Amino acid sequence: MRLLRAFAAAALTVLALTGCSTATAQRAVPPLPRTERDRDDLIDAAQQVLVDRCLARQGLTLPNASAPQDHSASAPQDRRLQSALFGHGHPELSVTLATGYTVAAHTDGCLAAAERDLYGDQRLWFRTRVVVNNLRAEAQQRMKRDPDYRAATARWTRCVTPAHGARPDRPDPAVSTRCARESGLTRLRARLEPALLAQVRAERHGQLTTYRQLRTRALRRAADLYAERTVQVTLKKGSDPS
Repeated sequence: MRLLRAFAAAALTVLALTGCSTATAQRAVPPLPRTERDRDDLIDAAQQVLVDRCLARQGLTLPNASAPQDHSASAPQDRRLQSALFGHGHPELSVTLATGYTVAAHTDGCLAAAERDLYGDQRLWFRTRVVVNNLRAEAQQRMKRDPDYRAATARWTRCVTPAHGARPDRPDPAVSTRCARESGLTRLRARLEPALLAQVRAERHGQLTTYRQLRTRALRRAADLYAERTVQVTLKKGSDPS
């Protein structure tokens, strides 16, 4: 689950924010990372810090994935952590995609609070992120309705189906690849999918613009949080007992 990527790399991302120090206590916001991967990592690290703070205020902590699991923990404690992290009750937010799937989320919980801090508007970020993250799925859904694609899919089905018997649920990969080529499915997919994705992206231009704006805000907030914690570490290391 993409929202929990920060938690899967908690040890690494938290070190990225707490293991740095500067020569003085002067606060300086570092330049934003250049690559998309590094920008994702910075936002994820900031989200992790915000979630940890939120949980700590409730006397809770996320379990360390690398540490031995304490199976003696009570079920009520586990439920309390889940509620504190993800929220509880009926989800307040939901988006039904063009593919027919509905994605839901809570507005309470530490994850939601962290998103409000980073993006400014959790509801708008949720709606925009869900749509943008499913643009390719929307394009693929349109491709499946294309008459030529459906005809090629029917040819592929006949190709992978044995002469005597039903089509296997999982055709042999080599057979599937050969049939996709012979039926024209591979060639058609290569032509249709990029064109349809470009069409979907053009139709969702407003949401893509909002997505970029909100993500830029989150990057700046994450960089500011990085600088804030760097100064705190510097002050702590350079403090004079006298």
